[in-house]
Amino acid sequence: MTPSSSSPSATSTETIVAALRASVTEAERLRRRNEELLAAQREPIAIVSMACRFPGGVATPEDLWQLVADGADALSPLPSDRGWDLAALTDPDLATHGTSYVSDGGFVHDATEFDAGFFGISPREALAMDPQQRLLLETSWEALERAGIRPGTLKGTRTGVYIGAGSPGYGTDLDELPEDVQGYTLTGTATSVVSGRVAYTLGLEGPAVTVDTACSSSLVALHLAAQALRRGECTLALAGGATIMSSPGVFLEFSRQRGLAPDGRCKAFAAGADGTGWAEGVGVLLVERLSDALRNGHRVLAVMRGSAINQDGASNGLTAPNGPSQRRVIRQALEDARLAPHEVDAVEAHGTGTRLGDPIEAEALLATYGRRTPEQTPHPLWLGSIKSNMGHAQAAAGVGGVIKMVMALRAGVLPRTLHVDEPSPHIDWSSGAVELLTEARDWPQTGRPRRAAVSSFGMSGTNAHIILEQAPEPAAEETGADTTGAPLPWVLSAKTPAALRDQATRLRSAVRLRPAAGAADLGLSLATSRTAFEHRAVLTGRDKDELLRQLAVLAEGGESPQVIRGTAGPSTAPVFVFPGQGAQWVGMARELMDVSPVFAESMERCGRALSPFVDWDFRAELAGSLVRVDVVQPLSWAVMVSLAELWRSYGVEPAAVVGHSQGEIAAAVVAGALSLEDGARVVALRSRVIGERLAGRGGMVSLGLSRAETLRRIEGFGGRVSVAAVNGA
Repeated sequence: MTPSSSSPSATSTETIVAALRASVTEAERLRRRNEELLAAQREPIAIVSMACRFPGGVATPEDLWQLVADGADALSPLPSDRGWDLAALTDPDLATHGTSYVSDGGFVHDATEFDAGFFGISPREALAMDPQQRLLLETSWEALERAGIRPGTLKGTRTGVYIGAGSPGYGTDLDELPEDVQGYTLTGTATSVVSGRVAYTLGLEGPAVTVDTACSSSLVALHLAAQALRRGECTLALAGGATIMSSPGVFLEFSRQRGLAPDGRCKAFAAGADGTGWAEGVGVLLVERLSDALRNGHRVLAVMRGSAINQDGASNGLTAPNGPSQRRVIRQALEDARLAPHEVDAVEAHGTGTRLGDPIEAEALLATYGRRTPEQTPHPLWLGSIKSNMGHAQAAAGVGGVIKMVMALRAGVLPRTLHVDEPSPHIDWSSGAVELLTEARDWPQTGRPRRAAVSSFGMSGTNAHIILEQAPEPAAEETGADTTGAPLPWVLSAKTPAALRDQATRLRSAVRLRPAAGAADLGLSLATSRTAFEHRAVLTGRDKDELLRQLAVLAEGGESPQVIRGTAGPSTAPVFVFPGQGAQWVGMARELMDVSPVFAESMERCGRALSPFVDWDFRAELAGSLVRVDVVQPLSWAVMVSLAELWRSYGVEPAAVVGHSQGEIAAAVVAGALSLEDGARVVALRSRVIGERLAGRGGMVSLGLSRAETLRRIEGFGGRVSVAAVNGA
């Protein structure tokens, strides 16, 4: 036999070629997928919102920036509202056992206040709750609303909560607590519940993790949140830290160790450094992947380019800092950010002001960031520490530094570090290009984004380093004109009248800080991005200045025709209200039938239901003049029934329906009291009788039909309905 062209060998060749092509295609697909996974692992993380409480009356990130920009000192005497025996607690004599030789610190003086009812928490449970939990609830809520996200909309979402916190000693004297409160102390004081409480209250179903690595806790929490976002474990995350000192134990312990500065002030990297100073605070960041933030339209405040954490290991002491580990964590963060050391402009240092810690930290910075040349960058690494303004906020120290540097990136200014008589002589400043910020400096644009790093080193030995970058330039915003010729509404709401007045005060301050924001834009944000509570106010004005004046009236409890107050009922579901004759116009419903299949289908059903009872064409009359009563009312009825179908298709379900005339019949159909067919019979009969009575009379008259007469005429149209169905028809 002679082999043909379709021999087995030819078939085998084609099969092999096809297999090779498929293999190449699959290899290319896998290569692209691998690149996508690698890119996701290194995608920058966007900081889209921030909220905080810190010493010096700091209640917002803007307050914090004002504090550091002004070079203010936020320390104050020990608080008198925490049950501390201040007379027995302090003694300037270092040798007095069981006392603190320091009487100043950085305190959040309203930490004892909490609006439990706002979060649906009973007074007894609130009393048992660690203040850290309370303040984290407040700041988490604020961080979401500052991002334009209504907290309630995140219920059931994969939003994570990563919080750095330690045990503040709250509720340790269980015998002194009322008996009806003691049942809440387990969850009220458990460190794990610090993050869990936020997730539970807001209904968040992403990871909820409390981190305790001492002073580095909040930066470690931020690092873990970024990793979780990149791995897809959560789509959005609240990250930060909290320390509220419920007892003075940390003052007593460090006084025993002679580790505190006698005046309570951290003199970071200064010749006069003589110990740390204790403070407290709470800070929360809202973070998501940069691509998600841009797609969701969230304002990006700054970008987290890279981060790293590590451990000191077996160093020269359990709590002593370790220089080689600090150098390694800096290099790891730079590698994660894919940056060279000279591409970072400034470092917000740990900077506790101790003679042991500051030189070790400075030497690590000199050995890494300090290895820059004039050819690479004309300026040294600028070095500062927020601890000089407010003390060491412990688990919240790192997030405080992040908020400070995010605001600095946006303002283009590097604030000065306080309490520096001269740079520490225990540091060899000549060994690298690092300079202490003894004065505020402009931070000019250089053709690349501004960048800063933030360090935190825990006494646990866990070190953290974060690299921040200036946010990408946003798309040009279209701002609403302040003058529109017509009044603009601003809406506010709160859970109590006092809170409503407070909202007005805070909004007034916030608006003044954003002079470029248009009145219409602000009104839209207030109406669509804030949670609606029971107590409400609507302010009207023709421009922003007028609206600001009305805010002042509301804040002061005054009266104005342009300030309308009210209280919403318990139900937030809408009510469908259907009008009688007079609401029609020529051309009604035709365009909506063209663009909405739901509406069009309902209109067709209504037309078919009406056809046995009318002598005119449904579609033809929609295009007509709508003059005849016996045409107008059935068509209006059909439009109202079909509009209700359209609203329901979008998930809008009414709490009640009400109507007048043919609107009453539409309401009965929408509520289910009448079937569509029965409604068609009633409205067709009613409109015909009205038409007969009006013929030649020149106006609307009372029908004067009895219930029996109405039923008789309905039966004349070939059908029966119940007496109840025509009541009031």
